[in-house]
This record gives sequence, structure tokens and C-alpha cells, in this order.
Amino acid sequence: MKKVIMDVDTGVDDALAILYALESRQLDVLGITTVNGNVPLEMVNVNTLKILSLAGREEIPVQPGADRPLLRESEHVHHIHGDDGIGNALDGFEHNNQCEAQFAADFIIEQAKNHPGEITLIAVGPLTNLALAFRKEPNLSKWLSEVVIMGGLVSEAGRGNKLPNSEFNIFTDAEAARIVFHSGAETTLVSLDVTKQTLLSSYDVEVLEGRKYHDFVRQSTEVYRAFSKERFNLDGCALHDPLTVGYVLNRDFLKTEKHYVDVETISPLGYGQTICDFGGLLGKEPNVTICTDVDGEAFVAHFLETLGKEG
Repeated sequence: MKKVIMDVDTGVDDALAILYALESRQLDVLGITTVNGNVPLEMVNVNTLKILSLAGREEIPVQPGADRPLLRESEHVHHIHGDDGIGNALDGFEHNNQCEAQFAADFIIEQAKNHPGEITLIAVGPLTNLALAFRKEPNLSKWLSEVVIMGGLVSEAGRGNKLPNSEFNIFTDAEAARIVFHSGAETTLVSLDVTKQTLLSSYDVEVLEGRKYHDFVRQSTEVYRAFSKERFNLDGCALHDPLTVGYVLNRDFLKTEKHYVDVETISPLGYGQTICDFGGLLGKEPNVTICTDVDGEAFVAHFLETLGKEG
């Protein structure tokens, strides 16, 4: 099985991504690192522990990471993910697992050093932990097999979800994202351009009726789906983070190209924008693989099939 570390800011779609990764039975999840993002770090930690307990995978270690961006103040999105970050779907849920003492960036470095060339790092939150790890250990980019990131917007200008040209994960810590993009690691960006084409509708949720995760998926996505309906008039919520896991499971879900990508960190109108040099105007070597198209129907079907497995 492919060895992975998941770096998360566990809101609703992070939770679904974790369950998708675990239930795929194709990934050896060495650990989950947490980062401030959708909700404060303390909530991220609890949500992650609860999801692992729900899945019966309490043996997977959880390493807490950065509780704030490198330079900016924290911003959270409770209006999308609910008061606790997962739509209060696990209120009162008992869990016995606890976070580890090791800091997230140190765990990433340690595991990559112990398994050189074997680990895929799946990052579905702000990139603060990764930036700290790359800054601390110059060899990390060589030790990691690849970094697959949910973030950014490369070709749909004006259709961001934080600023017109900016996506939330990159916006939350653009300085960190810039460090990661220029780290030399093999990097793939699964951006809003494709993730917004993967909607989980109320009908899709009911496909899981009678299965283990039906109640959690229905309850956790209620506020998320309501937000999508109000803001975008969409019947469903985008599976941003699960699609990032989906790419690791099956590259055929997405079409990709490699280009030079940089991050805007100065302009107040464009902070966090991921700028892709499609025409090679900057004369820079390509550093990021971007996603240009997605088979959304096939991916959503696989996601539902995976979460609906028996036993």
C-alpha cells in the first residue's frame, strides 16, 4: 500500500477525506497532522480524533501542528463547517484516543527520513506545517515522494472562495504556500477549478442509507450544503478534500499539466492568488502539476462506493 501522511484542518470535507482514505484500503496512513484553518487548532484536533474513532482506527497517531499562520492573523469559517467544524454531527461522541506530543512538522520530517521516496503527503488545509518542515529540513523535498495539495485557483479567475482570485487554504497562509511551491518537492495542486465540479447532493447522501457513515455524512454536510445553496444556488457541497485523496487513489479522475506556479503575497486584492504561467512568459522552470479537468461523476461514484462498503 502507498504510504501517506494527511495534513488536515478538519472541517467537514477534511473529515470526509479522512474516511475516504481509510475506507479505500489502498493507503497506509502513517499519521495525521493537524493545522489551524477551517476552525481553531483545538477543534481540529478533537474533530480528527473523533473521525478516527468513528472509523475504528484509533491506532493512527495525530500530531498537532501550527496554531496560526506564519505571519497573518487566523481566519476561520464556522459559517460553512458549523460551530465545531463538522456540523455538530458528533456532539457527545466518546473517543479514547489522544494527540501525540510530537509537533507536526517534526513528525513529517522524521517519517520522510525513515521512508525516503515512499511517502505521499496529502495536504488539505493551509500549508503552515509543510512550510515549517521544509524550512527546518532542506532534504525533505528529496525524501518525500510527492506532495498533493488541495488549494488554489489557476484558470477560473474571479471564481475564488475567499477573494475573487484566491482560495481559502492558500489565502489563509500564502507565505507558507509560496515556501512549499518553491521547495523543490514534486507537487500537485488540486484546485477549485476541478474540486467545484464534484458535488455531493442530498440524493447522493441517501445512497449511503443503512451504511455505517450515512448519519455522519448527512448531519455533517447539512450546514455545508445549506451554505452552497444560499451562496451559489447549488444542490450539494463540493468535495474539495476528498477529490485530493481521490487523485492519490486514481490519477485517471483528473487531467494534469505541469507549469510554473507562484503565489501572490503582497496585493490586498490578490493575496493568496495562485498564478499559473501557462504561456511561459516568466521563463521559469515548471514547479507544480496543476489539474485542468475532472471526471466528477466517476469520482463521486467511487467516493460513495468507498464510504458505503460493508465491514
